[in-house]
Parts: sequence; structure tokens; C-alpha cells
Amino acid sequence: MAQTKKRSARRAAPTPRPPSRAQKPRSPQKPSPAQKPRKPQKPSPAQKPRKPQEPSPAEGSRSPGLAPASPDLPAAGAFPVVGIGASAGGLEAIDAFLRAVPPRCGMAFIVVQHLDPTRKGMLAELLQRVTPLPVVQIQEGMRIEPDHIYVIPPNANLSVTRGVMRLLAPDAPRGLRLPIDFFFRSLADDLRERSVGVVLSGMGSDGTSGLRAIRENAGSTFVQAPTDAKFDSMPRSAIDAQMADVVATAAELPGRIAGYVRHAHHLGRPEQAELDEKSQAALVTLVGLLRVATGHDFAPYKTTTLHRRVERRLGLHQISDVGQYVRYVRDNPEEAQLLFHELLIGVTSFFRDPEAWEQLRAEVLPGLLRKCQPGAVLRAWVPACSTGEEAYSLGIVFREALEACRPAGPVSIQIFATDIDATAVASARQAFYPFAIEAEVSPDRLKRFFVKEDHGYSVSKQIRDPVVFATQNVLQDPPFTRLDLLSCRNLLIYLSADAQHTLMPLFHYCLRPGGTLLLGSAETTGNFDDRFAPLAGKNRFYRRRETSVGVTASARTAGAPGRGARARFAAEVGSEPVAPSLHSRFAQALLQRFAPAAVLTNEKGDVLYVSGQTGPYLEVPAGKTNWNVLAMAREGLRHPLAGGFRRLLHSRRGVLLSGVKIIGARHARRVDVALELRDEPALRGTVLISFTDPAPNGKDAAEAAPPPQPPRRTDAARRVEPDLAQIQHELRLVQADAQTAEEELKSANEELQSTNEELQSTNEELMTSKEEMQSMNEELQSVNSELEVKLVDLARASDDMKNLLDSTDIAVLFLDGALHVRRFTPKATTLIRLIPSDVGRPLADLTATLDYPGLVDDAAEVLHSRIFSEKVIGTKDGRRFSARIMPYTRHDRVDGLVITFTRVLAPGAQEPAGGRP
Repeated sequence: MAQTKKRSARRAAPTPRPPSRAQKPRSPQKPSPAQKPRKPQKPSPAQKPRKPQEPSPAEGSRSPGLAPASPDLPAAGAFPVVGIGASAGGLEAIDAFLRAVPPRCGMAFIVVQHLDPTRKGMLAELLQRVTPLPVVQIQEGMRIEPDHIYVIPPNANLSVTRGVMRLLAPDAPRGLRLPIDFFFRSLADDLRERSVGVVLSGMGSDGTSGLRAIRENAGSTFVQAPTDAKFDSMPRSAIDAQMADVVATAAELPGRIAGYVRHAHHLGRPEQAELDEKSQAALVTLVGLLRVATGHDFAPYKTTTLHRRVERRLGLHQISDVGQYVRYVRDNPEEAQLLFHELLIGVTSFFRDPEAWEQLRAEVLPGLLRKCQPGAVLRAWVPACSTGEEAYSLGIVFREALEACRPAGPVSIQIFATDIDATAVASARQAFYPFAIEAEVSPDRLKRFFVKEDHGYSVSKQIRDPVVFATQNVLQDPPFTRLDLLSCRNLLIYLSADAQHTLMPLFHYCLRPGGTLLLGSAETTGNFDDRFAPLAGKNRFYRRRETSVGVTASARTAGAPGRGARARFAAEVGSEPVAPSLHSRFAQALLQRFAPAAVLTNEKGDVLYVSGQTGPYLEVPAGKTNWNVLAMAREGLRHPLAGGFRRLLHSRRGVLLSGVKIIGARHARRVDVALELRDEPALRGTVLISFTDPAPNGKDAAEAAPPPQPPRRTDAARRVEPDLAQIQHELRLVQADAQTAEEELKSANEELQSTNEELQSTNEELMTSKEEMQSMNEELQSVNSELEVKLVDLARASDDMKNLLDSTDIAVLFLDGALHVRRFTPKATTLIRLIPSDVGRPLADLTATLDYPGLVDDAAEVLHSRIFSEKVIGTKDGRRFSARIMPYTRHDRVDGLVITFTRVLAPGAQEPAGGRP
């Protein structure tokens, strides 16, 4: 009661006395008119934040060095929003983080945690105890206000649209839910450079993909140090993916964020703000330092892009201007490398812009496949591939389009993926990605094209093999040519107009006639409509138009970096022919007239392509169609060809079979057979078999040779003929048995494959169950942390109640609904004979010194009527007491009785010494 009066007096005082630093009250000071935040929406009664109370010295402490407010904060309406993601063990980390947040920080905080979807959230109530800022559980449509803390409710995903928070139903109650990534991506898209992502303790990799989106939009990312986290999987995932700008303990992160906000001047500035001459000169110096340190020239980048990325580094290092940062880069060579990676903006994801990938799969690639000849190879180039997600996405989409189109012959793809960053290219070659890609790749694609491992996913071999990665500067190094598809997305938006004017003619030259160019959603071909025709749809697909103009004129653009090398390259290339030359047509006619008959097979002998007249050497066998060259070989050729095929595969060298005798229906003929493995990229893994008839004196061998005469049979020949026939019969039986055994082995292999698929399916189900169990474990960890805090509160409340009852020196007896003893105070034992083991005994069984025979009946009446009873009764030793019987209520329901006995003194009587009743 005294404490309540003290608070009332403090609120009524017009000018409260400033508290000491150690006992600083949580109620924030009244802000100035310029910084006064808008009044937040009134929450519902269930979610209304508790009124801040005066903290104890331990609770009111703050990290040193944090001012309550700063004049350098962004202007009103442009305040930063800090998204905090945590999972298992996150309550402790969030407590440590919020304790270090000053009351007047000018930022809003949104906490997203893995919560049990079936339980009512207590997080807002628990966090309100450690911070003076109001803590509110989010409701649909609530607007973000500075100096507030918002907590996500259970069983919901959170997004932000124009500063308004939206609650969405999750796709699944448990398992593959990634609410932190979902929220971070929405925060980055809506607030861009004003978004701040914080990843604290937790299991899994949730948050890593969201931090990538925040960095792409010029926001900042902060991660709790793994050694400070109770569970370090989430922080380590973000750090390993190089998505952390700052790594520190949970208590240190608010100070680092506040320092970043005070020095990041770009947070409240318009996008197209002009730079002064001093800043422009400093940027030119920085570009020169980067050229010396890394060998790459960033002069073609837009000035606004350069400056905003540099200002991010200024805020992180708490440096006031670009000139000081230039000196910092000179004194710290490692900062040049960090700035180099910062400018590359190496942010990508699988199937970014899903609509574009769907149009590529359903329309663009089928159109290219229909034009391909059997055995053709589609060539694609992905410049600025970063860590390879886009290149592998292209491989997956091509595989799906190939399965849907089913072209007449085999068609493959060759993907060239390049980037200026050697570290990113090395990571792309590993083809390993964290579990966070589950939010980008559908479960079906994950199952078909990825291999799940302990710490993430590996791209399958069928997708990885066609992709070739290389380090390349697209503005300086020679390009790839004869392309069917060129995907250059989200690179041009960072380049100046001169650089874009240089690249467009180069892209036109690289594509084959009818090839397709894919650009990002915010990119166009500019003034090169005569070279590229847009395809139908809102996505940026362009078809290469035919033109007689080469790349020479545009490549010599003044001021473009590397223009000398590009001009020489363009001069050597010149304009390209648009139709086959007379020479190529003449060579093709000669090949058709004089080239030997040949077949192209795979390493199993299956025929892929036939050239010329192969009828004299091969025939389709009777029965079920079999296009294997060994089965199609005519009599006399089959066994030598099979032997030569085995030698070829064993030695990997060409094999020549000379004078092989083929027995025909009318006469025999001899043929030379050449077998060789092809090493060309388009024919790798194939065998070329050519048939040449030896013709001495320029005549056909079959025509020059006389008709075969039947040989004379001697007596010895007649004697061995039965044995030979028997041997031939046994050989046929052996061959039949071998064929049967082969069929049985094939059947057993198919059964094993079926069993393997079932085991894989079972393994996937087990992995899904494991993920669900992990999700439930994280939720239980959060619930356990909340319940531990509640348990401590209940224990403290129980102790407070016990001490209160003991200090009042009043006899109190608590009864349950059946009039059994629930609890009693020590003073009650002087009136009723009670010992600790009497808890749970009926009231009627107790022996008392009271002269109150109707105690049990009055107690039953009060329990029934809910109307309290009060009587003055006596004891056997002559004392008098006021017996008061009242209902014991809990949650508006009567759950027992409370009986109190208060000493009543006669007029003029005095309390006996010692305070006995």
C-alpha cells in the first residue's frame, strides 16, 4: 500500500525530481515536439502492456556509454526498425538485449520467436519486466511506432507493408516453418536501408536467408556471438554464410546498433540526394584504392550505389564522413577487401522472381528445344552468378522443360556461370546450401534435384555436371559466344549508363540468331530495340533480332572501362554472317556423298544417330525392338564387334577391325570397322562406329571377289561335324542360359531399385519427422523458459504470502471445497489442534479449544450461499474471538473457505504480555 501511494505521489507531482543513475525510473522522459512519436493504436485488454514500474537497481541498470537520445537520429517517420529473430534459448538472449536498450533510442523493435502454436503467448508480459519501453503483442493492422517493442503472437507469420504489420496464417503448424526469414524478407522489401536484422540464440538456420535480403536492400545485420548463445546453430549459420555485419554478445548488440544508426546518415535521406564535391572526390579516391587492392575497377558503378554502400561501412565503423573512411581504408588494407565484397552485392536465391522462372520453363525453353536437332547442346551463360543459385535454378528448369517437351532426340545443356568474386565462385562450385533454401525451393524439387545432408543440401550430380563456373569480369574479359540463352539479372541496375551501353551490343553478339536474353525485373535493353525484341508477358525476356551491325561501334564508347580491349575484340569479330556460306554447303554435300556409313552410340551400345547406308552391316532383329548395335550386327560381325567394343571401353583408345567377314544371304563380304570414343563437349561419352568396305584396285570387294565355292569335305571333316554341331548346340544353350540369367539379374536389379526408392521414401519421412520434432523441441524450449520465469514468480508470490500471513499474527484456516484443511497459519494452532500432517483432514475431525459447535454447519452454509458469516465466539479459557468465514474464490469460482479468528477484547481490557491471543 505504501508503494502504491508513493507511485501516486510521483505521478501527481508536476516536476519530478531527477532520479539517480542507479535508480533511474523506467518511465521515459517527455520527448521534444520534433521527436515526439505518434500515439500508438490502443491494444486490446488482453494485450494491453503493463504500466512500467520503478525497477530495482539490478533491473534498472543499463550498458554504459549509451545516451538516452541522440540528435543524430533519423528524422521522424524515417526511424529504423530492428527485427529480432530467436529460437530455442532465445528468451535469455532477448532479455539481455532489451536490458541494454536505452529508453529514448528512436527505434522500433519487433521480436519474432519460434512459439508453440497451441499455447497462449506470455512473451510480451515477460519482456515488459526488463525494459522501460512498452511491449505489445502484435495485432492485425497495427502501425509500427518508434520506442516500442512488438512481439509476434503464436501461430502466425508476420509481414510489414508500408509500416503496418500484417499477420498471416502459416502454411504448416510445425516442421518447415521459417517465420524469421519470412519476416526479415518482408522488412527488407518495405523499409530497405532502414531495416536492421538481429539473429540471436536458436537451433537450425532460420534467419540466414532473411539477413541476405536485408543486406541486399542496404540494411544492416547483427548476429549474437556463438560463444554467448545458449544454442549457436542460428548464429553460426548466419556467420558461415557471411551475412553478419557485426558479431557481438547480446548485451553489446544494442550499443553497436545505436552507434550505427547515429552515423548512418543515409537512413533518412532521399534516394536521389546529390553529393557534394568533397564526397565525390573521396569516392573517386576509394575507387582507385580498390583498383590497386583488388585489381577491379568500380568506376562503371552508379555513384548512388557506391555512396550508399560506402555509407553502410561508415555507420558500421561509426565514421563521420567519406574522407575519414578513405584514410581508414589506407590504414587497414583488410577493409578494402570487405568493401570489395560489399560493392559486389552478392545476394541471390533459388528461383528468384518465380513468375520469370515459370515462363522460362513453360514457354522460352520449349521454344528453344523445338528448334534443336538430335544430339544438340543448348548453351547458356549466367554472368554475375554470385554463389551459383541462379545457375543451378536454370539447370533444374531446363531438366523440367526437357521432361515436359520430350524432343525427338537427345538434347543437353551447357551452362557457363561467371562472377568477379573468386570466393563466391568457389562456394558455387561446392554446390552446398543451408537448410534455409527450403523456403525458396519446393519440396518436390528438393526431393528430385538435391541431396539432404547433415547441415544442408547438396545439388545433385545431374544438375551440377552441366554447369561450368569461372571467374570473369564481364566488362573487361572476353565473353562466351554462340549462346541460346543469356541470363543477366540484377546486374545492370548497379551499372552506369555508359557501362550498360557497352554491354547490350556485346550480349547481342554473344547470342545465336533467335537466342533469348533474360534481364531483371527493373532492367531493360535501353535504346537497343533494333537488336532485341521483347517477348510476350511482363517478365524481361528478349529475342535476339538479326542485324548487320556488329559490336564495334558501341564497344568504342568513350570513357567505358576496358574500352581498348573491348574495341580490339570487336574489331576482330566484326559482323557475323546470317546464312550458311557456299563453302559450308559444298562441304556438307561432299560428306553426304563420300563419307562412310556410321552409327553413333552410347557406351552401352545403344544407337543414338545413324549416318549413311548401314543396311549391309546392321539389321533390326526380329521380336521386341532392340536398338543396340551389338544386337543389330549381322552374322559374322557380331562377335568381332562385341570384342572390339570391350577393348575400346577398357583401353579408351580407338580400335580398328580389319577384314571382318560378313555372311550375307547371297554372298559374303569383308568390311573394316573403326571404333573410337569422342571427346568433344557435345559428344562426350559416345562411341563412333564407321564401316568401310576394302576395295582393291578401286573396285568393291564384294564385286571383285569370285563367288564362294563350297569347300571339299574330307573324312576328318565329316568325323568332326557331329561334334561341331553338338558344340554349337551347347553353345546356343549356354547363350540362352546366359540371356535368362541376365534377365533375372535385370529383374533383381529392378526390385533392388524399387526397394531403394522405398528406403529413400522412408528416410525422407524420417527426416520430416525429425524436422517436426526439432521444431517442437524449439517451441518447448521457449515454453520451458517462459514457465521457468513463471515458476520463479509463483515461488516468490508464495513466499510473500507466507511471510505476510506470519507477520499479521492472525489465526487463519484455509479449507477446500470439501471442507478439508488446505493451509493454516502458525497462530491457528493455538485455537485448533493442528499439526502439519493434518493438511487434507476434514474440518469435523479436528479438536478445538473454541466454544463453537456450529463451525462446520456455518462453513457449509457459507460455501453454499457464498455469503460470508461473522460471529463472536468464546474459548474454554474465557477468551473471545471474532470468527469470520469467507468464500475462497479463484477465477470467479468458489474453491473453498477462509476462516479467520481475531481476538476481541472487553472494554478496558489490555492485550496480555507476549502477544498471545
